[in-house]
Amino acid sequence: MKKVVLLIAAMTLLGCNSKAQDSKNQNEGNETFKINKTDSEWKSELNDMQYYVLRKAGTEPAFSSPLNKNYEQGVYVCAACNTPLFKSEHKFDSGTGWPSFDQEIKGNVAFSTDYKIGYARTEEHCAICGGHLGHVFDDGPRNTTGKRHCINGVALKFIPEHE
Repeated sequence: MKKVVLLIAAMTLLGCNSKAQDSKNQNEGNETFKINKTDSEWKSELNDMQYYVLRKAGTEPAFSSPLNKNYEQGVYVCAACNTPLFKSEHKFDSGTGWPSFDQEIKGNVAFSTDYKIGYARTEEHCAICGGHLGHVFDDGPRNTTGKRHCINGVALKFIPEHE
């Protein structure tokens, strides 16, 4: 009798893992963006670190980006598609080793929830090409938005104000 109960329990558990669920999990986070390219197209257009961060949701090493300490006036755009993402007036030194901003350019940054490290974080993407940018946290400057957009510098290009 115990074997029958175990067999029924195993079949029930396996039955819960349907192909529809597999399909849902594979497509999760693969929204349709205005700019869609194949993996090989992205690989040919981005350098290895840009590809790793923007297309594979990787993270560059802290303090590795020259943009972390860039204090010039201008706009930070997506390194993959040149969409304006952040203004220099909203950049601040968070001490974390990554470029940080207290707000994004509305409409150009998309948000999702990521559980990759075991708890929920708000992940940021370019709203036009879907490139992974970083994460947003609630420990930013209290005198402005209280947000810290912690962004991989390799996901950005800086356009000086005079250009």
